[in-house]
Amino acid sequence: MNPDNKPDKTPAKTPQTKRRTIIRRILLVFVGAAFLGVLALFAADRYVEGYSAGRVYSEVEAIPAREYGLLPGTSRLVHGKHLNTYFFNRIHAAVELYKAEKIRKIIVSGDNGRTDYNETGDMARELIAEGVAPEDVLSDYAGFRTLDSVVRARNLFGATELTVITQRFHCERAIYLAARHGIDAVGFEADERAPQSVRVRLAVREAFARVLAVLDAEVLKTKPHFEY
Repeated sequence: MNPDNKPDKTPAKTPQTKRRTIIRRILLVFVGAAFLGVLALFAADRYVEGYSAGRVYSEVEAIPAREYGLLPGTSRLVHGKHLNTYFFNRIHAAVELYKAEKIRKIIVSGDNGRTDYNETGDMARELIAEGVAPEDVLSDYAGFRTLDSVVRARNLFGATELTVITQRFHCERAIYLAARHGIDAVGFEADERAPQSVRVRLAVREAFARVLAVLDAEVLKTKPHFEY
């Protein structure tokens, strides 16, 4: 009853009206979450890229000489049967720097978490086959993530200065992680040519990897799976 003792003419909400209200609210939540997600992807990308500005090189002559090169792991084969061009392009880039005496030691850091998968061993064998002296290949078998590879390069081998050798997008993220852990890193970009489908898939993966890298370094203070 209202104060004037007049009938309340406000129409009662029907079940259909209630459902539409709930659906609108759910949609608003999803749209808001999607907007924040896109914003986080963009912000993380700009933030990581800012740390690597002017520190990724494509010409051997231009890059400063360093004691240690870091070669992050990737699978030698795609789907267990096709040769991975990214793997071999990283190997060729590392050998090029080594033979030009731009690096003296190559840290190969990859995933060897199970007996039938050994990124580190595969990279070491390829480097030696390409003419790198075995004593100049330093193996890290617990480089499960880029964060692990970067920090363990310092912890295991005392590398406070690094040349990261990988594709450009990966160089940028590694340089950012190195900087946030007190390591002076530059990058040398390996050839990034690959089938379009592969490039698109990796671009999407990298976008999320950068958000995780920022969270690891700035918020969670994540440490490697094995520090030493």
